[in-house]
Amino acid sequence: MASLYLVATPIGNLEDITLRALKVLREVDLIAAEDTRHTRELLAHYEIHTPLTSYHRHNLAAKTPYLLGLLREGRDIALVSDAGLPGISDPGEELVREAVAAGLAVVPVPGASAALTALVASGLPAGRFAFEGFLPRAGKERRERLAALAAEERTLIFYEAPHRLAATLTDLATTLGARQVAVARELTKKFETIWRGTLREAAGYFQDNPPRGEITLVVAGAPPASRPAFDPLQAAAAVAELVAGGMERKEAMKQVARQYGQSRREIYRACLEAEQGRSPS
Repeated sequence: MASLYLVATPIGNLEDITLRALKVLREVDLIAAEDTRHTRELLAHYEIHTPLTSYHRHNLAAKTPYLLGLLREGRDIALVSDAGLPGISDPGEELVREAVAAGLAVVPVPGASAALTALVASGLPAGRFAFEGFLPRAGKERRERLAALAAEERTLIFYEAPHRLAATLTDLATTLGARQVAVARELTKKFETIWRGTLREAAGYFQDNPPRGEITLVVAGAPPASRPAFDPLQAAAAVAELVAGGMERKEAMKQVARQYGQSRREIYRACLEAEQGRSPS
């Protein structure tokens, strides 16, 4: 049976590729790459001449059935992203989902990952973490996503573009408070740097020193003691405030429930009794 190989590629230093990955890239019938120009540089470095095709967010509607058809015909395909593990914050996820649904073989070939590389070098707790990828760029969706993370106790990992870094750090500082952050830039490359400090300090520093290159943020989670004692009246008022600010009621109750460590049903009960004008019992 043909296989779809998910091949991790270097996130910077070309030596960070496994012997198995090189073997697979040489032996498959086709390599599907997020950016063929970027992947050609890697293949040329290792003198690999396997045929290459593009697979990115702008052509996945047409290319997904095309690649699935090749797999059904018995062709082995390697899927690679610009860097790191395919399927993480890139369109490879779509192809993997469709291949699994079709009963085709999906074979991971592990290797470099910017998120995990930054995490282990951050100096922040690495035992439990939540990968968030790229935040929504602006507006209500961004505010809701940040608010939902306020009570998250696990270490948080984000990707961000350099031109949006200072604004994102400011938004994180406003929502999450005085948390520690590690800003990892150009990991494994010549100018690799890991800046450590508070979110507010980071926002100021990168406002004055605009960065270049790929950015991974590692942010400390909320301390357990930051969770407020549950007060039904305050919880109901918090829901009302979020709804008044434009958040959907269901999402507002979910967020407040998370902040207080209560079930959504308990928050709904508090809101209902507050609306009926009596103190929750």
